[in-house]
Amino acid sequence: MEILTGFLNEVFSLWLDVAPYLLFGMAVAGLLHIFLGKEFISQQLGKGGIVSVIKATLLGVPLPICSCGVIPVVSALEKDGAHKSSLLAFLVSTPTSGVDSILATYSLLGPLFAVFRPLAAVVCGVTLGVADYFIEGESHEPKAMPAHTHAAIHPVFHWNEFLRYSFREIPQDIGRSLIAGILIGSAIAVFLPANLFSLHASCCLDFIIALAVGIPLYVCATGSIPIAVSLIAKGFSPGAGLVFLIVGPATNAITLAFVRAKMGKKSFYLYLINIIIVAVLMGIVFNLIWAMLGGNVSLVTGAGKMLSFEVKLVCGVILLWVVGSGLVRPQACGIDNPDMEISAADIHCTHCKLTLESTLKRVSGVKSVFVDVKKKRIRISGTPERRMVMEKIKEAGYSPRD
Repeated sequence: MEILTGFLNEVFSLWLDVAPYLLFGMAVAGLLHIFLGKEFISQQLGKGGIVSVIKATLLGVPLPICSCGVIPVVSALEKDGAHKSSLLAFLVSTPTSGVDSILATYSLLGPLFAVFRPLAAVVCGVTLGVADYFIEGESHEPKAMPAHTHAAIHPVFHWNEFLRYSFREIPQDIGRSLIAGILIGSAIAVFLPANLFSLHASCCLDFIIALAVGIPLYVCATGSIPIAVSLIAKGFSPGAGLVFLIVGPATNAITLAFVRAKMGKKSFYLYLINIIIVAVLMGIVFNLIWAMLGGNVSLVTGAGKMLSFEVKLVCGVILLWVVGSGLVRPQACGIDNPDMEISAADIHCTHCKLTLESTLKRVSGVKSVFVDVKKKRIRISGTPERRMVMEKIKEAGYSPRD
């Protein structure tokens, strides 16, 4: 009973510490969604070269898109003519960071991690894109960009879209991973012995463990934070914790399979090796800098603990409502007798569901849309042209099949 109470207390504490910063991050992410649309990003990634790689990396860092959600975005950008090197840079920098996860990192791990995490995403993106460009850039010239992407873009702020994306789409996208991360982190904190990994940290085995756990594990940038907190509390060096924060969100079977299929074998190995090397080097540098700063614990201590309990409690309740309502929201019971049904094997997550439903609802003749993520099926009621529906699905970055 005492252990269970300790576990629940740890869950409660982690949730309250992260809530204020995560809610603020979601709001900022909503603004980025409105003012940095896909057409703007497509413009920046169209040309090859180092500048395009840097732009792709910097655009990817603040976007709150998970490693599965970024796949259709990259597919759509590739169809628009973006250069492969820029796409690889965008593909690795986007899920590794995100404005919501940066603030959540600050709340649980402190300022040094909050600086190093986006910095690591930048280094990963730039080194991968530049390496790919010099290795095989000449054989992958970008296609001509569609004319409409060069038109002036004048984003208009809409409250409904801001609230939908910030407090519905993002919570649905990261909710399960966030809850899983907090539960796993709390279990590590309560059930594993204190300083369990201290011996491994002294001989750098904690880096190897972080890689071995982080590479196959699917966890979003936000969900990885509470796990890293608990690993460090059990003896991981802060640098090894950073390694986990880098490789966990950037690598999983779906992303790696996508890179292998769409970008080629050479880019696949380059992608994986680049992430591992950058993660390890950034972890070593992190430990060295932290040691030079005197091993100041406040630099790796969550800022969430500095807020008043009342503020954290209110934000915790709001976050619970936002995430909970998204996860338990009725799935519209599907569409029992659809007028049109299309499959797409690259539907992977809630982000895919929301993207496709939002896109297809705007097609003339569509009355309602339901995307079944598990069965990878799109069900539509209404009388739209099938050709138009297929084109819109392709434009969103997916591969429809009859």
